Amino acid sequence: MKRAWKRWFFWTPRVLCLLFATFLSMFALDVFGEGHGFWKTTLALLIHLIPTGIILAILAISWRWEWIGGILLIGLGAWYVATNLNHLNWCLTIGGPAVFTGVLFLISWYGMGANRSGG
Repeated sequence: MKRAWKRWFFWTPRVLCLLFATFLSMFALDVFGEGHGFWKTTLALLIHLIPTGIILAILAISWRWEWIGGILLIGLGAWYVATNLNHLNWCLTIGGPAVFTGVLFLISWYGMGANRSGG
């Protein structure tokens, strides 16, 4: 793979994963409109941010082991689609970016394979 493409495939999935985590964290903001007290709002916010934490943990793993992160993101996206089939638009909105980013991590891992094997 050419150097420019390797760079593109190295950075694109990482940036997309950060953007996806930011997108998911925006859904946590609805807890501020529920009118609960400080501690209940804080607890609700932390609970709503669990998916963002999972995505960021996968990103941390993916930074070193792209193939593991790719598989985890594809699996997470597939799980979301399988558990939310009655909401097709949400399946595409949440599951789609996860699967797409996971595929990009796998392409990056595969493209860098020649460097890891010494060839």
